[in-house]
Amino acid sequence: MQTERVDDIPLLYQQQVEMGVADIIDSVVPRHGNRQGLSLGWVTVGWLSYILSKSDHRLSVVEDWAAGRLTILNQLFPTAVRSKDFTDDRLGEVLACLSQDEVWRELEQRLNKRCIQVYDLEQETVRVDTTTVSMYHDSEESDLVAYGHSKDHRPDLAQMKVLMATLDPLALPLVTQVLAGNTADDGLYKPAIAASQATLNKRGMLYVGDSKMEALETRAYCASTADYYLHPLSRKGKQADLLHELVNRGLDDETVALTDVHALSVKPDGSSKLLAQAWETTRTLEATVGAEQVQWDERLLLVYSPALAQAGYRGLDQRLQAATEALLALTPPRGRGRRQWQELAPLQTAAEAIWQQYRLTDCLQLSYERQETTRHIRRYKERPARTETAVRYQLSVSRKEKGIAAARRFIGWRLFVTNAPKEHLSLERAIRVYRGATPTIEHLFSRLKGQPLGLRPVFVRRDEAIIGLTRLMALALRSLTLIEFVVRRSLQQAQETLAGLVPGNPKIATSTPTTERLLHAFNEITLSVIHLGGQTIRHITPLTPLQYRILLLLKFSDSLYTDLALFDPISV
Repeated sequence: MQTERVDDIPLLYQQQVEMGVADIIDSVVPRHGNRQGLSLGWVTVGWLSYILSKSDHRLSVVEDWAAGRLTILNQLFPTAVRSKDFTDDRLGEVLACLSQDEVWRELEQRLNKRCIQVYDLEQETVRVDTTTVSMYHDSEESDLVAYGHSKDHRPDLAQMKVLMATLDPLALPLVTQVLAGNTADDGLYKPAIAASQATLNKRGMLYVGDSKMEALETRAYCASTADYYLHPLSRKGKQADLLHELVNRGLDDETVALTDVHALSVKPDGSSKLLAQAWETTRTLEATVGAEQVQWDERLLLVYSPALAQAGYRGLDQRLQAATEALLALTPPRGRGRRQWQELAPLQTAAEAIWQQYRLTDCLQLSYERQETTRHIRRYKERPARTETAVRYQLSVSRKEKGIAAARRFIGWRLFVTNAPKEHLSLERAIRVYRGATPTIEHLFSRLKGQPLGLRPVFVRRDEAIIGLTRLMALALRSLTLIEFVVRRSLQQAQETLAGLVPGNPKIATSTPTTERLLHAFNEITLSVIHLGGQTIRHITPLTPLQYRILLLLKFSDSLYTDLALFDPISV
């Protein structure tokens, strides 16, 4: 008798079959004439099933995992499977293949087109963003791993940078680029948009990004290709002056009417949460794209967020308090062991450094007082009586209420730009699109670097292997995203919820289950194979109603599991 863990392997296998992972890889990368065993595409499917099931991307353990599940894998896969199909060398071939830019570009385009067609996905909005992956690798031995601005808040570690363009609303990865850790973000958006355009082959798309997308070249490119952009402007230089000018107009000009934007969900009392207040104006821009001069109208969307304002007010108050305490600590009362400033210039330098650190030069007033203490000393032996004068400087801090009020006036306001016409993207929809896009792609990056994929720490060393592994993870993200999307869409269409996913509280129901919980529901399914006399008897753990329901929502047949237990007589 032998027992094999089945768990979520058939589900993950079928999901990749629906995506066409093996067929597309094998069509892009022809099979070598001397290759034995599984093709590169089916090795990738097996490895991805392991990664998604075990949250582990190490190469060294996949062979043992496959050896313990050969009966299951041979039942699922169209060709015979051996554990040696998943050796380090075979998996290394997958990474080497995916690391080739031309191969990856073709794979992405074919996978995207198939997914859009098979799952009937909307093609309206693409979100572009970057993240960094901190690594313990030696940056001197790599062109990819380098020190740069860390979004993981680990400036002590070298890193690589990953850019993704994702299709809303499900955050399906369309374009994945792996770049050196010290690469500036500004120049990455235009190539990512161009790659997305090649995949989608559709114009009139809306590309959403953060303030690093604000390069005029990027905006001009979108305008020249009949696509649209939406992103905030940073608060630097002339853009900060423009923001202040528009805020003053919005608050002081009686002819300007702010538009209230409310949440779509309704509270029990019938009201809805105020998301933002906004108004807009227009300007004309001009730039050169290639040899062509491009001119377009750009809408300036001035948006006030109450939630952002409250956080900003708290931050300002905290900075005022922290700066005041730090400044006053420079000149403590007299006492043993307490530093006293006898010269003004060094004290002013130290105080102004704190002043600048907290960005409060217009909010706090510093004043310095020269204090003298005279002490009379009596004659002692040959020393005559004398008078000594000790000098110290005392710092005092006061609040500039006008400066604080001016700072509070601009808190909570952000300036967005878009070239989309109002009939295509209204002011209210622009705000909702941007607010809705940010959490989804951040969740995607969280899945990539943490659970369930766990790219960090990276267990491969060479740059080619790191690039290939990151792109393999992008394929895994596609599976996670599509499983979640299909189940949620099925529940929405049926106006139903799904219960039983929360351990310890099976009555909790949700209409937005995560892929992680859906896969966890298939834990503890086992296949027992009993060799008795001249025949083989198989038994699989019966599926629960919840497992049947999930398969139904995914439009998968339960035969994925039940067929594993078919009676299969063999000679012994």
